[in-house]
Amino acid sequence: VQLQASGGGLVQPGGSLRLSCAASGFTSNDYTSNDYAIGWFRQAPGKEREGVSCISLRSDSNTFYADSVKGRFTISRDNAKNTVYLQMNNLKPEDTAVYYCASAGPHYGLNPLGAVYYDYWGQGTQVTVSS
Repeated sequence: VQLQASGGGLVQPGGSLRLSCAASGFTSNDYTSNDYAIGWFRQAPGKEREGVSCISLRSDSNTFYADSVKGRFTISRDNAKNTVYLQMNNLKPEDTAVYYCASAGPHYGLNPLGAVYYDYWGQGTQVTVSS
């Protein structure tokens, strides 16, 4: 499995960005039978990596969000394009971080936003929220 994150940039507080995570290497069963997930994580300087959101590749209804982003971020997927998106609205300076996407097998259900359960990671994309 390979993952590539993109879409970061510099935005003013209150602005929006959409991150994309292009995935390759999943089988058709991973989208229909196996319960794989794609998650977004972020890491700010001097802080630990934090789970932001994740979505099941099998079911749109299986989405999870950190409390800090609920109501502002929306995760979605387009299986035909093998891409997961993170729409980020009403961005705040504290959202500034390097954002990573990662994939997990069915064990992600033990803690959907726990980085330890994710097996494959993409490179990060920088998000900076500043006036």
